[in-house]
Amino acid sequence: MPNSRPRPRRGARSGAGAVGRDRLVSRSLQSAEHCLSAQDFGTAYAHYLLVLSLAPELKDDVKETFQYTLFRWAEELDALNRTQDLLGCYEQALELFPDDEVICNSMGEHLFRMGFRDEAAGYFHKAVKLNPDFNDAKENFYRVANWLVERWHFIMLNDTKRNTIYNAAIQDAVCLGSKSVLDIGAGTGILRVSLVVTETVDAGLFGEGIVESLIHAWEHLLLQPKTRGENGNCEKYGKVIPASAVLYGMAVECAEIRRHHRVCTKDVAGICLPTNVKFQSPACSSVDTEETVEPYTTEKMSRVPGGYLALTECFEIMTVDFNNLQELKSLATKKCGKIGIPVIKEGILDAIVVWFVLQLDDEHSLSTSPSEETCWEQAVYPVHDLADYWIKSGDQVMMEVSCQDCYLRIQNISVFSSEHEMDVGKDFSKDKDLFSLGSEAELCSALANLQTSKPDAMEQTCILESTEIALLNNSLYHESFKMAMRKVLSSLTPEKLCQAMDTHCQNNEMSCGSGQSNSEESIPEPFYVLDVSEGFSILPIIAGTLGQVKPYSSVEKDQHRITLDLISEANHFPKETLEFWLRHVEDESAVLQRPKSDKLWSIIILDVIEPSGLIQQEIMEKAAISRCLLQSGGKIFPQYVLMFGLLVESQTLVEESAVQGTERTLGLNIAPFINQFQVPIRVFLDLSSLPCIPLSKPVELLRLDLMTPYLNTSNREVKVHICKSGQVTAIPFWYHMYLDDEIRLDTSSEASHWKQAAVVLDNPIQVEMGEELVLSVQHHKSNVSITVKQ
Repeated sequence: MPNSRPRPRRGARSGAGAVGRDRLVSRSLQSAEHCLSAQDFGTAYAHYLLVLSLAPELKDDVKETFQYTLFRWAEELDALNRTQDLLGCYEQALELFPDDEVICNSMGEHLFRMGFRDEAAGYFHKAVKLNPDFNDAKENFYRVANWLVERWHFIMLNDTKRNTIYNAAIQDAVCLGSKSVLDIGAGTGILRVSLVVTETVDAGLFGEGIVESLIHAWEHLLLQPKTRGENGNCEKYGKVIPASAVLYGMAVECAEIRRHHRVCTKDVAGICLPTNVKFQSPACSSVDTEETVEPYTTEKMSRVPGGYLALTECFEIMTVDFNNLQELKSLATKKCGKIGIPVIKEGILDAIVVWFVLQLDDEHSLSTSPSEETCWEQAVYPVHDLADYWIKSGDQVMMEVSCQDCYLRIQNISVFSSEHEMDVGKDFSKDKDLFSLGSEAELCSALANLQTSKPDAMEQTCILESTEIALLNNSLYHESFKMAMRKVLSSLTPEKLCQAMDTHCQNNEMSCGSGQSNSEESIPEPFYVLDVSEGFSILPIIAGTLGQVKPYSSVEKDQHRITLDLISEANHFPKETLEFWLRHVEDESAVLQRPKSDKLWSIIILDVIEPSGLIQQEIMEKAAISRCLLQSGGKIFPQYVLMFGLLVESQTLVEESAVQGTERTLGLNIAPFINQFQVPIRVFLDLSSLPCIPLSKPVELLRLDLMTPYLNTSNREVKVHICKSGQVTAIPFWYHMYLDDEIRLDTSSEASHWKQAAVVLDNPIQVEMGEELVLSVQHHKSNVSITVKQ
């Protein structure tokens, strides 16, 4: 907060009025300063409003202090949920300082937190226009732009085939007499019409509500459909483009899908995962769950890392006629259909992949098949709950298909073995009826083959995000942390730790189940380990195996805490060994605190990189607090991070980041409007499968040191040697996270749960082999910008 108090300037006018005004302004400035020192920000704000209304010539003098007062008062109003007052204060401030980028940006931040993303984007965009070098506003605008305009909009508008075929179908319908046209999904329709055009379809066809929209359109907007055999002018009857769709599926083996949706290990760095804990990704959740979630995930199967293996031929799932109102109405109520598909190739059954063919009219169609170059991804239904996922030629993959809750659902996937035709032992599903087997004898035979066992004392289903499941499957990650933690704890008190570890090992071998030594009086003071990783983490339990350690977890969800308790119990830790730190603090912002008076942390584990491939927000601020809370010799993990990047030529990244010209959009000049929301950073990339040509070798771009911050630099120039001629269109980047000088994790590795990101250049740069390009790398707070120095 500035300390200098501006002196009121005398205007050209004189007399008692001017003198009185100056006195009031001076007293108000003094009162404002007094209120600020007492942290009475609301009253201070009111005084500054009075000063600026009486003496607008003081704007430049008090601007910085006024901003500080506004922001502190806004924080208080936000904490009190006084939303209208908060917005009113910002509106007053912007009337006084309409071109202040800092106030615009702060207003946008509050609006974004309240859920007003459209309005927030407007303020962020204005702040960037006012000051293009304002990094905070740029980062905020990029983040909100990702919310408002998802990247598939650019891909879709660049899909020439899609645009051309839709255009041809519409032109034909208009030529046949359809004069009144309604586009569902791009606006509001208020007239009755002869033609409806829609593309409200997602990877699973129904997920954007096309069925519900068309039922409403046929009942309230469209003319009656053409009766069978009727010819004549299209203006007399209603019609929908697309006319129909056929859904197709295929069973596949895919290691990338498997590691993100199925926990494939029973032991994580020595920690046993108990059988009474069932991990599932959201895409595997049942229709009976409280929250309605998409029953599938999506993948561009032609670019999935490691590829995939087709285990069955493609098969037809269902056909939908969008010009038949009764058929559309019956979809949601129709009973589950049962499908059996023969296996043609042996492998691991990981997922059912689904795509569709849109029949726009009699002549024009679009396919979203994995073999087609299209803007659509495919819907992926991960397979779970099988006793054995290995299938072979001659087996039958069975499934139930329905359209519940506006989604295509594929459930109760099971396998009928070719060796035991009626063996349903591969299906662990405990709900739903058995498939119809044809006769009572066959049913009895199938029931005899069911494996029965006593239920576990307590079963827990734990829903994890796909990145959390991939992390749980990453053995190198957990072994690395275990090794690094052991080294730190050994360096603190080697003899005490070795003795405690020996005692713990003996207790585990004897399976005493208590986890306590014979003499509690001899137990030394424990080491304190705090894990503030984002999401589900078993690192605190791993820390608990390393001797006299008191681990703290910062997981938030109750189901995750219950799961960690069950894992602790299964590994013979006393229930009180693991503490959940958020139960000990009043709010999440206070998570980095001392565990108890006069005790400091031995290890603090921070999440430095988001799964998307970006640096976590405010990570350096968290690291600064963490350093103050470490005992002598204690460490932050990771201790430092190196950021690497390379130059590539990738037309794919260009087309996924901005609309290209007018040719792809049928001559319409859409690009200038939607490209206002283009974001130069592409996230959630898989570099291993990204279509690109490397033009340089990887180079170190940045060092983030969490333990010794004086080694960090905010600005750096990096020379990159060109090893192949071409056009530089993007700079992908990733990280090496060093737990210490010897143990590191690579966020671009095959087993990584992290994805990679890339800076996409506004204009390609032609380079020749042997040249050098200079990159300017700037690091401000948690934001990193990379530009090519011309």
